Amino acid sequence: MAPKVLMVAEKPSIALSIATVLSGGRMSTRRVSTEVHEFEGKFLGFPVLYRVTSVIGHVFSLDFHGRYQDWNATNPLDLFDAPTVKAESTPKAHIVRHLNQEARGCGHLVLWLDCDREGENICFEVIESTGFQSKDGKKIYRARFSSVTEKDILNAMSNLVEPNKNEALAVDARQEIDLKVGVAFTRFQTSYFNGKYGNLDSRVISSVSLRLIIFACNGS
Repeated sequence: MAPKVLMVAEKPSIALSIATVLSGGRMSTRRVSTEVHEFEGKFLGFPVLYRVTSVIGHVFSLDFHGRYQDWNATNPLDLFDAPTVKAESTPKAHIVRHLNQEARGCGHLVLWLDCDREGENICFEVIESTGFQSKDGKKIYRARFSSVTEKDILNAMSNLVEPNKNEALAVDARQEIDLKVGVAFTRFQTSYFNGKYGNLDSRVISSVSLRLIIFACNGS
């Protein structure tokens, strides 16, 4: 039996484009959490069976542990030192289970996520979900592409690289900062202003917008 290669894109439409180009339109498709396109082809010069599927954006999202979810029991300042946990972003889609199942029996993983830091971060979310470990003899590759034209897809396949762990970690750091600063500030404002201005209407705005308003009021 030919070795199996799992390819994962960032969304179903990209997975379909990749599969269509590499298979010449001759593929079978089945629907699970997201579509899986299967076809025979060659990978690194050897005959293989391809499985091409996708995620739907980030696989995981960051949040605080349950004990920090109670606004009344948690000082906003404590959130800066609070531990965080990653949970599946869309549990009802069962993406983690889907990736793990499709990876079974595959000896190679090719990551077709967007070529930016967010995409690099999702690469490692996919690696975690599939359970792929290079030390087990399984190979992990990163496809670099700027569009899903036939030329770019074939060029990416001919120039596979390794995923960039440092770029993925940079996104992890940014997500944690966004979470802690955003939630701590929101909770502080809510508790501080609650009941002080009667029926004054309120809306959610970004911290940057609030900063501009304050500067304008101060004549800066």
